[in-house]
Amino acid sequence: MTDPICPLCDRPIPSDVKQSQHHLIPKLKGGKGGPTVLLHHICHREIHATLTEAELAREFSTVDALRLHPRLAKFIAWVKKRPPAFMSKVPGKRRKR
Repeated sequence: MTDPICPLCDRPIPSDVKQSQHHLIPKLKGGKGGPTVLLHHICHREIHATLTEAELAREFSTVDALRLHPRLAKFIAWVKKRPPAFMSKVPGKRRKR
């Protein structure tokens, strides 16, 4: 069985790597029971460190939209060069409130 592919960074997600489901529309904004995507944990953390729940619901409710965000695009270019099991700490909250 092949590993699933992270739709954000296009790297495989091995079964022994921390992974998480991302609600494309945040649960707090009406996305409970809505579409989700399986991501590397590091990719999921970067999304939530970058964008607020309101921004995710309003403008970034698709993987394509997330990939176009300037900071996430820079993160994706950086993380693509890392092995699939790569983990690093995402610095504390960096998004503007």
